[in-house]
Amino acid sequence: MTDKIFSIQNPQEFETIALAVFKHQFKHNKAYRSFCTLINVYASDVTKVEEIPFLPIQFFKSRPVLSSTEKIQETFTSSGTTGSVTSKHLVTDINVYKKSYLRGFAHFYGNIEAYVVLALLPNYLERKGSSLVFMVDDLIRKTKNIESGFFLDNLQELSKKLEELDKKGQKVLLIGVSFALLDLVEMQKFNLKNTIIMETGGMKGRRKELVREELHGILQNGFGVSEIHSEYGMTELLSQGYSKGNGIFKTPPWMQICTRDTEDALTINPAGKNGGINVIDLANYNSCSFIATQDLGKVHKNGTFEIIGRFDNSDIRGCNLMVL
Repeated sequence: MTDKIFSIQNPQEFETIALAVFKHQFKHNKAYRSFCTLINVYASDVTKVEEIPFLPIQFFKSRPVLSSTEKIQETFTSSGTTGSVTSKHLVTDINVYKKSYLRGFAHFYGNIEAYVVLALLPNYLERKGSSLVFMVDDLIRKTKNIESGFFLDNLQELSKKLEELDKKGQKVLLIGVSFALLDLVEMQKFNLKNTIIMETGGMKGRRKELVREELHGILQNGFGVSEIHSEYGMTELLSQGYSKGNGIFKTPPWMQICTRDTEDALTINPAGKNGGINVIDLANYNSCSFIATQDLGKVHKNGTFEIIGRFDNSDIRGCNLMVL
């Protein structure tokens, strides 16, 4: 099935495969089936994608979300404050994740071997189980370039390397968490011509949260670039959306976004209306492909989307009957 998932060419193929994945997960995923039956939805009732229920993402904190009996190869965990309950994504086939992010990157950016990848992800490197670090580490290896690598807190070395590579005309991808990228441009101002700056979000308590326009404005000015790229991913997903500027994200062909009504979690919004972000990630074949996240956003008629914030814990309504 995963070969079919990564070969999707059009909306009709997406619909057919998404329905097949739903039926598979309803049958084999105990947590998902329990949730579906609790809201009175059964596999035989669902004949189109719009009828598929979305599992609240908090389930990944409270129980195993698995559609496979294969051995767990990797467990990805979310970051969290000390003592907080973290999400666990149990991955039974790590090659599906690798295929997803490598094909996803190629879909939007071309051959990874054309780039030097410089990673500024200090807070993620300080803990195990990060799906982001796993992905970026593999992307670094796939560049086959000795200049690629992680930078923990060595901003001086990173800034020197950035300038040298950019002046040589080398295509560079600098990927980092927001607070670390801000630290870098506060230390030094750049005028980069051949470098993509990609933020993965997250101040992680290290700085005051900024709205996207303000953050991107500071980074554009600091790096001397016209656009700031962004990556949209999370522990519970095996695919990523990418933005090449203005906070407008696109997804690879095996991933789709819609929004749900903030007052009625079972109602899907029309395009253009703000709501809770629901994700269909067919790469999650062995866990759950239909997830209601805690992000707020808007989906445009052409399928692109933007993130406008997060639900407050006090604002999460509906579909949480089994989470606690």
